[in-house]
Amino acid sequence: MNMSASTTNYVVISPVRDEEAYIRFTVDCMARQTILPKEWIIVDDGSTDNTGSIIDEYARQYPWIRVIHRGNRGFRKAGGGVVDAFNEGYQAIQFQDWDFVVKLDGDLSFEPDYFEKCFANFESDPRLGVGGGAICYIINGVKEFEKCPAFHVRGATKIYRRGCWDAIGGFWPAPGWDTMDEVKASMLGWTTMSFPDLHILHHRFTGTAEGWWAGMVKNGRANYICGYHPLFMVSKCLLRLVQRPYVIGSTALFYGFISGYLKRVPQVNDPETINYLRRQQLSRLWGRETIWR
Repeated sequence: MNMSASTTNYVVISPVRDEEAYIRFTVDCMARQTILPKEWIIVDDGSTDNTGSIIDEYARQYPWIRVIHRGNRGFRKAGGGVVDAFNEGYQAIQFQDWDFVVKLDGDLSFEPDYFEKCFANFESDPRLGVGGGAICYIINGVKEFEKCPAFHVRGATKIYRRGCWDAIGGFWPAPGWDTMDEVKASMLGWTTMSFPDLHILHHRFTGTAEGWWAGMVKNGRANYICGYHPLFMVSKCLLRLVQRPYVIGSTALFYGFISGYLKRVPQVNDPETINYLRRQQLSRLWGRETIWR
């Protein structure tokens, strides 16, 4: 693909739900970008607050913003709800000559040159398929970062090169979609990475919309649905003991994982990707080079 960061065509899709406290931060940051998207579709996934009216206001102000309103299903649908809303936005894209598609949450702040610098990273590495900034929070006036493997790009901000997006076939329709997209991309020969020098301020902690316990249980359940190897999961829970919230975080994570087996929750039917994932995880446990390095 022959392009420069300054001429990159990209489209953005933002599934949002009850984000009235934060959505203005995100829209204002996007409006100040040095490279504007060709199209930004904000999908209001059944908000019960003023999110819908706020994004309608911005859509009247900026012609490149379009809004889709979905009905309120009455509950948060972990993983699958975000994917459903994203897919509805994706189907509504009108500008088809895009180079990148972006999944962006509605509770973020970022610098005016954020996307310009992201696309410069893609330009320097033709095999880079998925990328995005590092998620951080302001805690007691101090910037702190989410810990994650180098290959992982948080679901709040993910940029997909078109060739990679087409190769992986879009999102898994289940929790864990924001890890398995990268695992499948890696299996197909693409690289994925967070950009440590590009910071995205997340105004709400990941997975806390329903509380810490529910968020960690959801994380463990997502790991089960994705087919994580049990030995790798035990190791993950043990390492989690030294992170806040202590003990309870690991307990909730392991409960979410093991209850998937006990309740016979269906796993995503992609044996090739799951086998690749498990080989990578076992290699990590044995100290070999993997995408988890």
